[in-house]
Amino acid sequence: MTGEPDGKPAEPTRADYRHFLEIPTRWMDNDVYGHVNNVEYYSYFDTVVNQYLIENGGLDYLTGETVGFVVETRCAYKRPIAFPDVVEAGIRVARIGTSSVTYEVGLFKKGQAEICAFGHFVHVYVDRATNKSVPIPDQARAAMEAIKSAS
Repeated sequence: MTGEPDGKPAEPTRADYRHFLEIPTRWMDNDVYGHVNNVEYYSYFDTVVNQYLIENGGLDYLTGETVGFVVETRCAYKRPIAFPDVVEAGIRVARIGTSSVTYEVGLFKKGQAEICAFGHFVHVYVDRATNKSVPIPDQARAAMEAIKSAS
């Protein structure tokens, strides 16, 4: 993402993201204003990140010894999404530490170039039994490296 002349960061584009997942909206996602309620956007963030980790990073969310806890999220809303839109959720990794990772997420309407919402999602890896932070498992780290942004 490059800066604009007014000093504000440019909106991310599809090309900024390394992995996408289609997520259909549901009738119940809409609020009384006729668009998807803001809380649903975080569900989309959570879904795309965890789907990627399950398929590529060895995440065993039921019995794995190590799990990622969400410790921070942020979302900027730019354009509305409404049922029956299909969301194309994109992710990339912005930062990988010893026990934490920062994902950047972008939400697009299927087939459209303009971003509807974007933000970030931070996981800290912990031992399931003790809730103490632990290093990111090797398989998960490799999956994160595979979608790490160039910047």
